[in-house]
Amino acid sequence: MINPAYPESELTGKIIGCAMEVHNQLGNGFQEVIYQRALAIEMASQGLQFVREQEMDIFYKGQKIGMRRADFFVEGKVMLELKAVIQLEAVHLAQAINYLEAYGIGVGLLINFGSKSLQFKRVMKKPRRTMMD
Repeated sequence: MINPAYPESELTGKIIGCAMEVHNQLGNGFQEVIYQRALAIEMASQGLQFVREQEMDIFYKGQKIGMRRADFFVEGKVMLELKAVIQLEAVHLAQAINYLEAYGIGVGLLINFGSKSLQFKRVMKKPRRTMMD
């Protein structure tokens, strides 16, 4: 799973491995919080450092407009957003990308435990557009 073309490839590979183990053990059909708790146990057992549900302020033109909690920040480098839905949809991917922007993190993973097979998507921050684009 390590691909040097992707930032944090080794770390994301470890996280995906942990998620696969959780999905192998539990299967699909549970609520997201069950997978979140199991993944925390698995990542800790693999020696990964993480923070669960860290709150972050969301700003619009310098004004706070709300708050959001990402499911995990792993090693301070990768944001992890979990789902337990039948199928990932474009809105879930857009949400994860928006969280990267809001948190100022460059790499994230969107992981879905709700389907028969584990689904995961790597997400990366969109490059900022300039006046020249």
